[in-house]
Amino acid sequence: MGLELYLDLLSQPCRAVYIFAKKIGVPFELRIVELLKGQHCSQEFIQVNPLRKVPVLKDGDFTLAESVAILLYLSRKYEAPDHWYPQDLQACARVDEYLAWQHTSLRRSCSMVLWQKMMLPQFLGERVPPEALAATMAELERCLQLLEDKFLKDDDFLAGPRISVADLVAITELMHPVSAGCSVFQTRPKLAAWQQRVEEEVGAGLFQEAHEVVLKARDLPPVDTAMKDQLKPLVEVLL
Repeated sequence: MGLELYLDLLSQPCRAVYIFAKKIGVPFELRIVELLKGQHCSQEFIQVNPLRKVPVLKDGDFTLAESVAILLYLSRKYEAPDHWYPQDLQACARVDEYLAWQHTSLRRSCSMVLWQKMMLPQFLGERVPPEALAATMAELERCLQLLEDKFLKDDDFLAGPRISVADLVAITELMHPVSAGCSVFQTRPKLAAWQQRVEEEVGAGLFQEAHEVVLKARDLPPVDTAMKDQLKPLVEVLL
């Protein structure tokens, strides 16, 4: 059996894996797991990944979870061009530095913005306290400033002059608040220029394909009662 990728393109890490796999020519079978339908909690999927998370990679009898691990596995197995994950010690360390930082910073704030600004009120019918949303937006601004000052600086890409997996992970995160109507790039010309370079490197068609689901998320119908009950623990965390 060939390589399989279990993804939901509403998920930013899934989008990063999808773009990278397509860009470097990985042959794979796409297995859609719809998070908003609770498919990641099904017994069938739990047998694939007991962590109940996507993305997941299956390569024959080998199963791998966690997006960063999957990106690096694909890079090594399919011998991606060196700029994606450099062999040079310090260049590689720059990519690793961003991948280590983003989990509890940019990813968290971008996810919170999407859910508090759009998904909770529109999809789940939950009122978000204005002070909670204001705090989330302030945290996003703090992370965006760090993204510019610490990682992008005056380079073309986050880890230097060439695009890397760090850029894919970052851009897919930022499309979360964009889909919720936030002006992430309009007020930040440095980030806007970087976003344009990343999209050009990826290819406009692939970029739009990967983000079609999240950019249409505001059109999702309200969730039913059973799914709302299943998502209740998540709602408590987000509020």
